Amino acid sequence: MAKKDWSWAILGLLALGIRWLAIRHPEATEEIYSHTFFPVIRNVFDLTLGNLPFPSVYLFIFLIFFLLGRFILLLRKKNSLKRKSLFTLRAFLNFAGGLIFFFLVLWGYNYHRVPVFRQLGLEPKALNLDKLTQEIQITHRLARQNRYQLTRDTIAIEEILGYSDLEQVVRENMHENLELLGLNFTGNPRTKLFPPPGFMRKMGILGIYFPFTGESYIDPTLHPLEQPFTVAHEMAHSYGVTDEGEANFIAWVISTNSPDPLLRYSGHLRLLLYQIRDFYRMDSEGYKDWLKNLDIGIRNDIQAIQMRTAQYQPFSIELSRKTNDVFLKSQGVKAGINSYQQLPMLAYAWRERMNN
Repeated sequence: MAKKDWSWAILGLLALGIRWLAIRHPEATEEIYSHTFFPVIRNVFDLTLGNLPFPSVYLFIFLIFFLLGRFILLLRKKNSLKRKSLFTLRAFLNFAGGLIFFFLVLWGYNYHRVPVFRQLGLEPKALNLDKLTQEIQITHRLARQNRYQLTRDTIAIEEILGYSDLEQVVRENMHENLELLGLNFTGNPRTKLFPPPGFMRKMGILGIYFPFTGESYIDPTLHPLEQPFTVAHEMAHSYGVTDEGEANFIAWVISTNSPDPLLRYSGHLRLLLYQIRDFYRMDSEGYKDWLKNLDIGIRNDIQAIQMRTAQYQPFSIELSRKTNDVFLKSQGVKAGINSYQQLPMLAYAWRERMNN
């Protein structure tokens, strides 16, 4: 790179300009980027970094430290404060421009595609108490049926498949059931465990998709019953689904239509937890009465999940929520972190569509 090269800063601005157009033309973004360009990126990642036996984010971290070291060495060669200041400014703008460029090109333009629920013809609406109560009864019944296909014991389930087998099962089910959703997804994305155990939880996240390497990661400390759904959720992101509620929805559809009772139970259990949370907010007294009839096996599983979560409290829950909320809203997700809570509405809309 030349001494006065501003290439990456310029490319970052160009990428932001294209983002401005993408926001105003979601149908074109869907067709040109999400359906044509992004699948190529997805497959290139899967055929290269996806085959590494370790999280490829380590390579990204190494690159950052390499660039930082190179910057320090070059900065020390500058013999005046003015030159050092100009060099630092140019380096910072080029670095920021490079991050913006690669983030948007490798994944970020998917934020401005046509929402998945619109592609599927769904109209999610807030559920009143009567509808929510009916939905909880359905989910509770399905969760109970699938749990007892796994074990007749009511003791909390603490062991499932080994992680490598689980990842493969989830990916195979994604391939088999994507036709049910009628979505144009391609590739074999990886979702790897991210050591050290508990680190991601301390940062306030259970899993994350990393656009710069094309992989997603989950925390190894996740409860075994949380892992199948979370892997499916992160794989939905890997396919270009950016909205958290839609990623939850896809994970739920894929999981609950799997031939594997473990995946089905994990999907129903996650939806049940969201529905219970809404039920408590809308009718705390009715929630207490309903809780008395909660299946003992499911109750034990929920308590085991809660106990595991309590062992890895984030450094700052509020900071984690605010940071995630600001990021999502900056990318055009109007609901921010509340998008996670859309699953009960989307699940209800999907059930209504399938029934009709």
